[in-house]
Amino acid sequence: MTSDCTVTSSMVGGSSYLWFDASGAFTINGNGYSIIGPPNQTTISVVNGATLDLNDVIIRQNTHAGAVAVNVFGSRLNARNVIFRDNAGNGGPLSALANSQIYLENVQFLNNRRVGTTANVGSAINVPGGNVLVSVTNGIFRGNAGRPYVIGVSTAATGTTVQLQGCITFQNNINTGNTPAANYGRYGTAGTITDSNTGACPAAGFSYWLSLTPSGRSKKKKVPTATPTSTPRPQIAATHVALQAATGATFGATFGLDSGVHFRQLDGAGIGIQSIIDAGYLEAFDVWGYVEQGVEVCFPQIGRVIFLDANTSPRAIVPLESTVMNGQTCVSINSPGSLVLLPN
Repeated sequence: MTSDCTVTSSMVGGSSYLWFDASGAFTINGNGYSIIGPPNQTTISVVNGATLDLNDVIIRQNTHAGAVAVNVFGSRLNARNVIFRDNAGNGGPLSALANSQIYLENVQFLNNRRVGTTANVGSAINVPGGNVLVSVTNGIFRGNAGRPYVIGVSTAATGTTVQLQGCITFQNNINTGNTPAANYGRYGTAGTITDSNTGACPAAGFSYWLSLTPSGRSKKKKVPTATPTSTPRPQIAATHVALQAATGATFGATFGLDSGVHFRQLDGAGIGIQSIIDAGYLEAFDVWGYVEQGVEVCFPQIGRVIFLDANTSPRAIVPLESTVMNGQTCVSINSPGSLVLLPN
């Protein structure tokens, strides 16, 4: 992929828009860009013995009560460096039906919402079928809402195993319904869930996380050997009031700007990546503190925005979708990091 992809027309076969069928092997290399789901449909289906390798991509904004973002039935999904965020469906963003294998490595499930009337469904990963293997190595599950679990295995899932290993983080998930709040569980006696998470995830996130980059394959980035340079800027107090007055930017947070979220303006040395400085960045802000609540930043110029993720070391470079409103470029985030506005 060389840009975000909004799926708008049905592909051949089934009711899913991206349909991978039979015994073929398929690959999607997202290069850090997004696949944006269609209305009233499942975004991706992998069925009838197909294998899909899904790399370095964001799956987002699939919204329909009867659909999921990625549906796997009798097939195999290998997902590496994939983010599922802002999806709303009856089965969570990822569903594993009978006789499927799903291998997830370095994945994030962020702010997904389980909708519909079915009582027992996982809000991030749902396993309604039998003879399924789901393996998650290094994952973040944050801000997902549903009932009763974030990862759930149904009563009918005989012969199913869910394996959680490496660094697994559950944070700020909301589980409602007929079962006490829990991160993962079984609706009945079927299936097995094993958790070998060490409980000692790096404080700064996944230091071994491979970067999502907009311009090529995922790879670890070298830290610059020389101090990045840029035109010095006057020191501005790290408060949203002072920043808004001095820069013309505007800031917002779900629970208000005094709820524990912090902002500061960055110069080139603060950005710390020479290629971004050389691209002629227009403005940059660092955001930290209670960012998980949802934070909006609107730059006073028109451009494209990249996010330097503070949960990775070195920081992953992730392109963000933006909205232009009243001459401003606005983006939303829910994890700490730096926002950089570049020319279009």
